[in-house]
Amino acid sequence: MNDNENLNKWRLILGKNSENHISFHGGYSDSVSYYDIEKALDYLYSHEHGDKVMRTGGSEASQLYIADWITEVRRIFPKKTVEVLEKQALENFNMTELLTDKEVLQKMEPNTELLKTILQFKHLMKSDVLSEARRIIKKVVDELTKKLTTEVQRSLLGKLDRSMPSNVKSIRNLDVRKTIRLNLKNYDAEQERLVLKKVYFNSRTKRFAKKRIIIAIDESGSMMESVIYSAVMAGIFAKLPMLDTKLVIFDTNVVDLSGYVDDPVEVLLGMQLGGGTNIGGALRYCESLCSNPYNTIYVTVTDLYEGGNIGSLLKTCSDIMSSGSKMIFLTALDKDANPAYDKSIGQRLADMGAFVGAMTPEQLGDYVGKLIK
Repeated sequence: MNDNENLNKWRLILGKNSENHISFHGGYSDSVSYYDIEKALDYLYSHEHGDKVMRTGGSEASQLYIADWITEVRRIFPKKTVEVLEKQALENFNMTELLTDKEVLQKMEPNTELLKTILQFKHLMKSDVLSEARRIIKKVVDELTKKLTTEVQRSLLGKLDRSMPSNVKSIRNLDVRKTIRLNLKNYDAEQERLVLKKVYFNSRTKRFAKKRIIIAIDESGSMMESVIYSAVMAGIFAKLPMLDTKLVIFDTNVVDLSGYVDDPVEVLLGMQLGGGTNIGGALRYCESLCSNPYNTIYVTVTDLYEGGNIGSLLKTCSDIMSSGSKMIFLTALDKDANPAYDKSIGQRLADMGAFVGAMTPEQLGDYVGKLIK
């Protein structure tokens, strides 16, 4: 260990209050700085010294911050270290009631922030508490699904199909040309007006060649917000007649959840947030789900911080797009809604022809709608 590493180690041990005497030298890794490590450790160990008070009895804001802190810890540290810090966090933040007392969860307001906390700690919950957590997950998922379904269906089903009549008699669906043409025989020359004996309407459901959409979700901790919305969107897509939806989740391993794609609750309960990332390996598996490349859309939800071989990832993506498939990479957003991803890899993928960027669920619906029309 060189002198700089020793200094960095002592700075982390002594904490940020030593910054006037000891400075960090160099970076820890490409994606993690020593300041990231210090901030994560300081948040935990300052509680032991009485610098802050953080209890969860009824404070949703505290739970939100703890969930975000756990996400950051899982991004920075190896699994064994995370387990130690997680245990200490539960003790220091007095979150044991959340994991052991069903009544505590019953009193809490179901919302996305509580859902994020549950997903972070569900592996530590007792069975009766987990059953209550499932109810909360379902309530939040159902509300998100209800909110997003209308927008997505409008994007994918909203274009007029002039080849099909409609039973929905709405001014939006009025087929003006057909109505005039078929009523010309009813023209009243004396009154000099067209008598409409029958009014015709268009269907708003367009005929599509069925497309397969393969959604791959990076379940690393930094993707938590995106994971929730992606699971909900996959469930909405699965119910649309023009899409054949497949769903996989991945870290360094790949799990095919296509059998549960229409049930976002089960998808979320099946995820283990955290761990490394092998995007290339996940996409190689996704290739095995593609039977007709020209009718296949790949949607990969990831921050693009590849833990595997970058060259292999780029080669796999090149092969997929060369075969005729479309590729979308939906990136993570930070707390200020700014894209948070490896921009170098993102740019290389964009140069190859992939879409790379952040989208709201509604924008994703619009984009997929354009690809299948």
